[in-house]
Amino acid sequence: MKLAILSCNPKCYSTRRLREAAEQRGHKVKVLNTLKFAIDLEQGNPDLYFRQKQLSHYDAVIPRIGASITYYGTAVVRQFEQMDVFCANSSASISNSRDKLRSLQILSRHHIGIPKTTFVRDKKDVLPAIDRVGGAPVIIKLIEGTQGIGVLLAETVSSAESIVELLQSQKQSVLIQKFVSESRGRDIRAFVVGGQVVGAMRRVAQGQEFRSNIHRGGFSEPVVLDETYRDTAVRAAQIMGLRVAGVDLLESKTGPQVVEVNSSPGLEGIEGCTQLDIAGAIIDYIAAQVNFPEIDLRQRLTMSSGYGVAEIYIPEGSQYAGQTIRESGLRDKDITVMTLQRGTKVIPSPRADRALEADDRLLCFGKLEFMRELIPAKTRRRRRSKVQELPDLPVAEEAIKATGLSEPGTKTTEED
Repeated sequence: MKLAILSCNPKCYSTRRLREAAEQRGHKVKVLNTLKFAIDLEQGNPDLYFRQKQLSHYDAVIPRIGASITYYGTAVVRQFEQMDVFCANSSASISNSRDKLRSLQILSRHHIGIPKTTFVRDKKDVLPAIDRVGGAPVIIKLIEGTQGIGVLLAETVSSAESIVELLQSQKQSVLIQKFVSESRGRDIRAFVVGGQVVGAMRRVAQGQEFRSNIHRGGFSEPVVLDETYRDTAVRAAQIMGLRVAGVDLLESKTGPQVVEVNSSPGLEGIEGCTQLDIAGAIIDYIAAQVNFPEIDLRQRLTMSSGYGVAEIYIPEGSQYAGQTIRESGLRDKDITVMTLQRGTKVIPSPRADRALEADDRLLCFGKLEFMRELIPAKTRRRRRSKVQELPDLPVAEEAIKATGLSEPGTKTTEED
C-alpha cells in the first residue's frame, strides 16, 4: 500500500508514529504538507499538484488537518476523494466534527447522550438560554477550539452573561452548555478506529482546573469501558461519519454524554497511557479498506428511478408494532429493511421473523411512493413557558483572557 499522511508538522508525535507503524508493516509512506498542494479542476479530470509537480498515485490518505487550516485542508481531502483515493476520514466528516455546534446538531437527533446546549446571538436570549440548560454553573465554549482553548466555566448567572456578552463583542460565536457537576475535572477519551474502540483513557484535571485536557496539565489513566460507553463512542463516531475519531465522554448520573468528537485525535496521550499500538491499529484498518473498499450504498441505491433510501419510524400505537417484518407486508411492497435501530442497538439485515417494537427505526430501500405512506407526520414538541428576562448585568473584562485566545501569537496544533 502506498500511503500519504497529510500533516503540516512531520515531527509531531502522531505523524511520526503513523509513519513508523506503516513502515513496520512494509507499506510505502510519505508525509505531505497539506498547504503545499494545488488543486486542479477540469471536466472529468480532478487532479492534485504537490510542490509544483503532478502528484503520483496513492492508495490511501490519513488527514491530520489542524483547526487553523480546516477550510483548505478539507478541500485537499475532498480532491483526493474525487480521485477515488481512500481517505481515513472524509472531508465532510472533518468539517462537521470541527464545528462544535454543527456536530452537536447532528448528534442531537439520535439516541446519544449529550449535555444540554444552547446557541444564541441576541443579548436578550442569553439569560433565558442559561435557565433552559439548568442554570449556573454553565460551560461556555467557542464554536471552534482545541485542547481546552476557548472553554470557560461560569459559576454564576451574572458571570455567564458577562462572558457571553464580552465574547460576542469580539465577534466570537459561543455555546452555552449544562455543567455536569459529577464529572467536574475529568472525562473519558475513547479512541475509535473502524467501528471499534481500540483504546480508552480517563483524563483528570489538576488542582482547581476544570478542563481535563492533558495539554492543560491533566493526567490520564487507562480505563476499560463497559458496553454502554463503548457503544456510545462507536455510534457517535459513525453518526459523524468518522472512521478514526477521538470521542470525549462525560460520566454523568444518567450515563455517558458526548461532548466532542475529534477527527484528528492525538496519539501521544492515549498510547503513553494505555501502552497500546493505536497507530498500528489505524494502519491495519486502512490497509484492510484499501483491499476491500466500502461502497456508498445510499449514493448507489438512489440512482434507480423511483427507488431510494428512507428511515421509517414505528411510533407508539402503530399497526406495525408487534408484527414481524414478514407480517408487516413491507416486502410485499418491494421494501427491504437494511437495518433496524432499537435504542442504541443497530441490527443489520434483520431476519423476516424479527418482531417490530414501538420506537424502532428502520432504514429501508424500496419504492419511494410506498415508503412515503409509512413515514408519520412530524409533531412539534411542546414549548416551555416563557422565561422571565432579568435586567442587564455588567461585563467582566478579564473573562476574555481565560479563553486562551487573547494572547498574541497563539496557535493551534494539528491535534485536538
